Amino acid sequence: MHLRKFRSGVPALVGVIVLLLSLSALAAGAAAAAYPLTLQDDAGRTVTLPAEPVRVVSLVPSLTETVCAIGACDRLIGVDDYSNYPEHVRALPKLGSLYNPVPERIVALKPDLVVLSKYDSVLQVLAQAGLTVFVMRSETFDDIFRNLETLGVLLNEQAQARQVAESLQREMERLEELAHSDPERPAVYYEIDPTPYSAGPDSFIGVMISKAGGRNVVPARLGLFPRISPELVIASDPDVIILGDAPYGETPARVAERPGWAGLAAVKSGRVVALNAAQVDVLNRPGPRSVEALRLLVEILHPALRDELERP
Repeated sequence: MHLRKFRSGVPALVGVIVLLLSLSALAAGAAAAAYPLTLQDDAGRTVTLPAEPVRVVSLVPSLTETVCAIGACDRLIGVDDYSNYPEHVRALPKLGSLYNPVPERIVALKPDLVVLSKYDSVLQVLAQAGLTVFVMRSETFDDIFRNLETLGVLLNEQAQARQVAESLQREMERLEELAHSDPERPAVYYEIDPTPYSAGPDSFIGVMISKAGGRNVVPARLGLFPRISPELVIASDPDVIILGDAPYGETPARVAERPGWAGLAAVKSGRVVALNAAQVDVLNRPGPRSVEALRLLVEILHPALRDELERP
């Protein structure tokens, strides 16, 4: 999902069980899909694909990356404005953003499958135009693996989806173990927007902060991607502030100028981290590059482990 506007207290054992269940489902579905194929999407709709999709439109960057990761990049015929990875998709027709899609362009491409977010306003228009539309949620850590499984089934790429999931699981486990070898558990504030919007502990970003050995200062009760008060940040006094809005103009200097923020531990110690646009893309997309996001977070929160991160 594009997170411009918008717990981890999950015990390690529970996280492993969830991943194993997901992988078991992938293994069970490794046989070739039989079409017509009927599945329920994340909007509760029953969707039937009459044949294996060969002309696919993705309107969510993380789903675009997942389609490519499972070996179906050549089936993409159009993507949303923010899909920019891998390189192949940059040349594809751009079809608008989450809040400003261009249905006429999508319909004109004659896709046989459109995957989009449950927040996308173009769903009804595309469905009424006779297109096969599948809604997918991309908000939690589990959605990373669930979407891999679902797209593997939809596109008849179950074996490749299983391989990607297993690879992600292995490397994430290694990184989490490495992060937790450092006894430091810094309090972390991740800023999506200076309003401020942040990422709650139960969001995919929040879970990865926990896996990286951090403590999210945002209470879980506020939701996945809540708008919070500056006073909450001041009261929590984070050890590390990560600016996911740095590509849009926020800087450590501007943070220090906010009323009451100059005295925060993160500001005084120089641990206000301004991410670049590529890093924000990696962190804000719950897809196959989430392992890179976890590696980045471990490096930010535990700089002494940097050399260990480079080991395979």
